Amino acid sequence: MSIARRRPRPDELPRWVRPAVPAGTGATSQASASGSSSGSGAQSGAAPTLPVTLADVRAAAETLRDTALTTPLLTARALGRDVGTEVYYKCENLQRAGSFKVRGAYVRMALLTEEEKSRGVVAASAGNHAQGVALAARRLGIHARIVMPRGVALPKLQATRDHGAEVVLYGTTVDESLAEAERYAEETGAVFIHPFDNPAIIAGQGTVGLEILEQLPDVDTVIMAIGGGGLLAGAAIALKESAREAGREIQVIGVQASDAAAYVSSLEAGGVQSLQGVSTIADGIAVGRPGAVPFEVISSLVDAVVTVTDDEIAEAIVHLMERSKLVVEPAGVVGAAALLSGRVGALGVDLGKTAVVLSGGNIDPMLMLKSIQVGLASNGRYMGVRIPLRDRTGELATISRLIADAEANVVRVDHTRVGPEFSMGGVHITIDMETRGHEHSEHVLAALREAGYAPEQLY
Repeated sequence: MSIARRRPRPDELPRWVRPAVPAGTGATSQASASGSSSGSGAQSGAAPTLPVTLADVRAAAETLRDTALTTPLLTARALGRDVGTEVYYKCENLQRAGSFKVRGAYVRMALLTEEEKSRGVVAASAGNHAQGVALAARRLGIHARIVMPRGVALPKLQATRDHGAEVVLYGTTVDESLAEAERYAEETGAVFIHPFDNPAIIAGQGTVGLEILEQLPDVDTVIMAIGGGGLLAGAAIALKESAREAGREIQVIGVQASDAAAYVSSLEAGGVQSLQGVSTIADGIAVGRPGAVPFEVISSLVDAVVTVTDDEIAEAIVHLMERSKLVVEPAGVVGAAALLSGRVGALGVDLGKTAVVLSGGNIDPMLMLKSIQVGLASNGRYMGVRIPLRDRTGELATISRLIADAEANVVRVDHTRVGPEFSMGGVHITIDMETRGHEHSEHVLAALREAGYAPEQLY
């Protein structure tokens, strides 16, 4: 990813806004919260009939009382200053097993009959759902078989095994692993635990919303990630219906990766649509088809869905590490990315007190390293340049002096002398350096050009 590439304007990426709530009108009306699909009930402000109710979410909270942690709600002062409103982080990255997923998995499995529990459970995942199911199964005394794709990140594989699950590696994608898990369930009678398309899963995930209301009763807006939709659907029920009972309104905004925006296209079409492919560093929300059950809820209750780029996700990872001392995975950070990048601001709504759900912290160390590099480069704080020059004594020293005089810090030099693209007497050097922002990067490039060199910015 290159910082030389033009950054999309906030209104250029895919997004969806509920038609009944024009951008700029602020809080959602009761009619729009019900959604156009609920017919006359929406016009009267009556609650829509949905597959999961507020009572279900409250019951799930009781089920989870001794299992899920009540994760902290931390003040996000730096982000709040940047966006001009009061912002808080709901830290599900500090949840047991590293994400919100244990909530839904435990509630789903706690509802199994003793006969079903004796047959065991099976699930497919490359990360958070696997760990959530494994932990829930251990606490409930159920045998869990988790199918993971070959090549899954070693820390996620080991963490799933450490929670006591039987791990089987199958296929190269989550879809292939999912097909194998479903085949195994049909063949053996094991209960298949879907990651998001199940009412009990949604009710469990919705307890995040109840906790936000307990910790910040006057919250105005809640922003969180969407993959399959279980978290957003459950939280929307908890937040919207609790607010309705109290005679007030809460805005709920979902965030997807721009190249994995299945909900945006589905909401625009008015029904579940499949993407031909998805591509994002946020593997936890790289879902090509929304779940039918969460889609019904989200299309009825959620106010807007915005999208962010991978560069913006990487910038948010760096921001959270530097400013809030929090380690958050790419999928978990998209809500913060949507605020930092202006994607939410472009909606033109009055946010008021805003809670951002950091949905998970299970990031592979190598992906963290890459994310930091990309995030710094995207912010103009890490630059790579390639410079063609004549192979003569002193050239590297001259360039090093120019960079030092421009107050940049060289961190890596690659001096290439031989290759099919080089003429006799020609070489390339590639230099990575720390800079202080985009203006400083341009200053360094200008200094090199003024000295007669032709630097090519790589990132």
